[in-house]
Amino acid sequence: MNEITRREFIVTASLATGFALAVQPISAKVITTNAQGLVAGAVKIPVKDGTIPAYRAMPTTGKNFPIVLVIQEIFGVHEHIQDVCRRFAKLGYLAIAPELFVRQGDVSKLSDIDEIRKIVVKVPDAQVISDLDATAEWAVKSAKGNAEQLGITGFCWGGRITWLYAAHNPKVKASVAWYGRLVGDASELTPKHPVDVASTLKVPVLGLYGGEDTGIPLATVDQMREQLKASSSKSEIVIYPNAPHAFFADYRPSYREKEAKDGWQRLQAWFKKHGI
Repeated sequence: MNEITRREFIVTASLATGFALAVQPISAKVITTNAQGLVAGAVKIPVKDGTIPAYRAMPTTGKNFPIVLVIQEIFGVHEHIQDVCRRFAKLGYLAIAPELFVRQGDVSKLSDIDEIRKIVVKVPDAQVISDLDATAEWAVKSAKGNAEQLGITGFCWGGRITWLYAAHNPKVKASVAWYGRLVGDASELTPKHPVDVASTLKVPVLGLYGGEDTGIPLATVDQMREQLKASSSKSEIVIYPNAPHAFFADYRPSYREKEAKDGWQRLQAWFKKHGI
């Protein structure tokens, strides 16, 4: 894709509607949060090479809202992530989920998980971090956000990014990472992983992990905990012994209602504890 075509694509790209094709059929337990009392919908975030789409939700009235960056799963900013934004908005937050794969492709239209992975593996961490910086800036300048009250949370792929962004941006007050991968091989696109930045963290991160997550061995969680001991962040990791990966994803068979509700309560308490 040449530079002109890529730029045009970024400018014209739009958010997914509904759920990603790869996650069908949708579970009967799916949570749907209405937009009553909210300003909710698609927005465009100016970034270095054009604009990227994002989903924004915030209360209809008020200003100076605490900001939460909501970081997508591998399936993109589909209906579940948009609903999470509305849940935050109902609590009084300005929640924004930028579409961080948009330059590489539209994962919402793909039904094959292997095809999705081919796109996601091409997404550079540096690009993601830059886009999140731009999103936080947009929240303050264009959406009544409070620069002094910035939080971040992410799921699966976004859980890993949550750790990395907390290490990158000291202005973040608190972070909550849901079952994000902690270790990995260094590459040009992914030079560091959470375990590599843990000891220097200054932002408090709450990690929520499943004891039966086959993709994130508990040995790697223990490794992360050990590295966190050297940091000044007072970060914590909670393990739900009987939970699999994606236990918060209410639209999937992996959903575990008890653990998901407990994690959501812990997130709120963590944010409040640290001033957002």
